[in-house]
Amino acid sequence: MLAQENSIAQRLCRGVCRALLDLGYVPLSEFRLACGRRADVFALSDCGEAVIVEIKSSVEDFRTDQKWPEYQPWCDRFYFAVPETFPQHLIPEDCGLMVADSWSAAVLREPPLRPLAHARRRALTLRAALAASERLLRLTGPGV
Repeated sequence: MLAQENSIAQRLCRGVCRALLDLGYVPLSEFRLACGRRADVFALSDCGEAVIVEIKSSVEDFRTDQKWPEYQPWCDRFYFAVPETFPQHLIPEDCGLMVADSWSAAVLREPPLRPLAHARRRALTLRAALAASERLLRLTGPGV
């Protein structure tokens, strides 16, 4: 069952990243925050707005993983992304909601804006730039 949920989550992640690109964000999947938590998708806009999307592939995944409140201090907006069959009423009202598939995602509910402090935004932006650069180097670099 876990392998199936991972496969669903990977497909949802792809759709979320594509949708975020269309919305003007640059996403990084599996992004490690300074608090040690790993965001499913972290994205920055060209004006520096930080978004975190927590992907939930099933009701069981949502109910057993309750660490999502720890992500909220690390972004301006926090969303859940779920498949179309997920019972949407389970998602807390103060969180954004996306319905995703392999190809895209639709924002059904915008979350409230919780602006980050300048120092945290700067640190997150730098951390994201370093992570993206390192990933690109691993793909295209000289085998360092």
